[in-house]
Amino acid sequence: MYNRFSKLTVLERFTVKVVNKLKKAAPRFELGIKDLQSSALPLGHAAKKDFNESFNDLNSKVTHSLLFISNGHGEDVIALEIIQRLLKKIKNKNIEVLPLVGNGDVFNSIQTKNFRKIGFLKELPSGGFSNQSLKGFLLDLFAGFLIDNLRNFLIVKQKSKHNCKIIAVGDSLPLFFAWSSECEFTFIGTPKSDHTWSSGPGWAFSDFYHKLKGSEWDPWEMFLMTSPRCKNLIMRDKITANNLNRKNINAKYLGNPMMDFVNEKNDKISNIISFKRIILLVGSRYPEALKNLDNFLNCLQDFHLSRELVILLPLSINANVIQIQSYLNKYGFIKQSKVKFLIDEDSVWKKKDQYIVIGKGKFNLWANMAEVGLSNAGTATEQIAGLGIPSLSLPGSGPQFTKSFAKRQSRLLGGSVLVCKNKNILLKRLSLLLKEKVDSLEQAKIGKERMGESGASKKIVDSINLYLLS
Repeated sequence: MYNRFSKLTVLERFTVKVVNKLKKAAPRFELGIKDLQSSALPLGHAAKKDFNESFNDLNSKVTHSLLFISNGHGEDVIALEIIQRLLKKIKNKNIEVLPLVGNGDVFNSIQTKNFRKIGFLKELPSGGFSNQSLKGFLLDLFAGFLIDNLRNFLIVKQKSKHNCKIIAVGDSLPLFFAWSSECEFTFIGTPKSDHTWSSGPGWAFSDFYHKLKGSEWDPWEMFLMTSPRCKNLIMRDKITANNLNRKNINAKYLGNPMMDFVNEKNDKISNIISFKRIILLVGSRYPEALKNLDNFLNCLQDFHLSRELVILLPLSINANVIQIQSYLNKYGFIKQSKVKFLIDEDSVWKKKDQYIVIGKGKFNLWANMAEVGLSNAGTATEQIAGLGIPSLSLPGSGPQFTKSFAKRQSRLLGGSVLVCKNKNILLKRLSLLLKEKVDSLEQAKIGKERMGESGASKKIVDSINLYLLS
């Protein structure tokens, strides 16, 4: 079975073999940009565009003394918030970020000479280094995942020569990179939670495996966490931190930074308060997001209420609006030129008693306006759960949002998102959640408890400053 451990073991062995060959081929283990593009590494055409141009000045006199490594959309957002706070708090620090998944477009919003994005960046077929399916894993391999991460690995290896310190955000891969660098580092473990195996029936093989270990984190990951160079270890929830502490691993829980990026209140809700309100979260990874949109729109065409319904559809920055609109047309929605809801929407679409409001980058603004979510997403689902909004998921073929992922997410959030096996079950539950306030409140309460309150980012920055940078 291809789990995280086996895949990362393949990556580690491959990396070691190539690095050893490079060591033999040259008297020094030092690869600048010319080395990386030489015939010693047959990297092909990918070296042209994938390599972020900001890394071209490796020999610059500017010392970038702090490196962030992240591996996913949610991790990028968390890293972004922490970077912005650090840039304000510590004026003389030069910061770099190395996104291991995707192009790291979210970091383009930071415009300062003290910050730059580095590395070989590429969108992968699975939307990330897939641990959800063998198919997704193989697609990523053929897309050049190992080669690109070898390049990024070599970049990180150089950092120990420049007295750099590293903040790794995510799971196994950034942790491994930080540990391998020989630099001092902080690790912020965002995706793994012991709620996933300690809640619910617990009859899966993975549940027994995690119970045996006493943590969702694997033994080799815990070994990396115990490195004396790991100055700060921060977990996403209290139960995970406590379980690691029982193993004499000094883990902290400072709150969940995911709740720092959504607005708890929005006065503009008064413009749509008379409608029933759903938020549609299809994910940020395309083309899978389009499949999710298609499935949800197919469900909603058979959904009827006695009141008009507003469906909020916040789109990721990388969404192709023309493609989205083609799906709305497919299900009979017509663009409205005269209807305005005044919630900063890009456009409004209508079919009978249903309105769909779309807008790029509007999730943070719209999340708190919804009563119920239809959600095949990762971080965004957790965030609306933290706001007390119950949701329903309808897993598709993946490669990211699969049935196993959806079940794990439901247990993580204590059932505040319910997995639906088919369209009929989803419509029945959606009707109940919109009509029965008691059911809605009961489902939402535990989600707020699991996600915690906002304010964690500030505490994390203070902890980084105290334990890693001082």
